[in-house]
Amino acid sequence: MTSFVELDDVALTYGSSEQVVALKGTSMSIEKGQFAAVVGPSGCGKSSLMKLVTGLVPPTAGTVAVAGQNVNGPLRIVGMAFQNPTLLPWRLLLSNVMLPLEIVQPHRGRLKAHRAEYTEKARQLLRTVGLDEFENRYPWTLSGGMQQRANLCRSLIHDPELLMLDEPFGALDAFTREELWAVLQSIWMTKKFTTILVTHDLREAAFLADVIFVMSARPGRVIATHRIDLPRPRTIETTFEPKFIEIVHSIRNEIAQVRNESKAAALNLKVA
Repeated sequence: MTSFVELDDVALTYGSSEQVVALKGTSMSIEKGQFAAVVGPSGCGKSSLMKLVTGLVPPTAGTVAVAGQNVNGPLRIVGMAFQNPTLLPWRLLLSNVMLPLEIVQPHRGRLKAHRAEYTEKARQLLRTVGLDEFENRYPWTLSGGMQQRANLCRSLIHDPELLMLDEPFGALDAFTREELWAVLQSIWMTKKFTTILVTHDLREAAFLADVIFVMSARPGRVIATHRIDLPRPRTIETTFEPKFIEIVHSIRNEIAQVRNESKAAALNLKVA
C-alpha cells in the first residue's frame, strides 16, 4: 500500500545562534487510513514532528510528504486536537464545532448556502460522542471530558484526510480518558481517516494504534516500530490481556533504555 505520510531522513533545528536540534535522521511511513502513534521520552521531538507533517514549520533537511506531495506550507486536509480543548468560551458548543467550516475551503465557500446540511452534520457528530443535548451550552459550563469530546468533533467536522492528535486526553482522569479511547476508536473505524497520535501514555498508544513509532532522546529519530495486530474493536478488557501487556512492557523498556543512555551521555559530557 502507498504511504500517505512519509518522512525521509528529516532533521529540524531551532534557533540561529544557540541551535537546538529537535530531530535528526527521522524517517517514518504511514499508510492511508492507518492509525499511528508516536511515543518516546520527554523532549524527543514528538510535537516538532507534528509541526513538520502539518506544514507549520519546514524541515532543516530531508523531505516530508503527505498524499504524495511534498509539504511546503500549512495543509488544508488536516484536523487537529490538542491536550487543552481550546474551545471559544463565547460560542455555543454547536457553533464551536462548526468553526473550521468558516475557515477551511471548500466548506467556507459553501457554508452560507448549505448551512442546514452542515449544522445537521455537526449535530450528528455531537450525537456520536453523547453531546447532542448540550449543543446550546457554553464550553465553560461543561466538564473537561465533555469539552474534549466537542474538541474531537470540531477536528473532524470538515472531513480531514489526516487527523493529528497531540496528547488529546492527557489532562483527563483515567476513567474519562479510557472512555474517550473507545469513542475515538469507534469514529476512526467508521471513517478511517489517517491518524497520528502523539502521547506519553503507552496503554493509550497500544489501545488505539495500528503502528507505534518509538522515538529516541533529542535529537529525535525513530528507533523502533511496533505493528499492533490486536483485533478491533478493542475494549478495556483488551488492556488486561497478556499480549497487550507484553506490547506495553516492550515499548516501556525501549524508552527506559533510551532515557538511561541519554542520562549517561549527559553525565559523561559534564565530567569531560
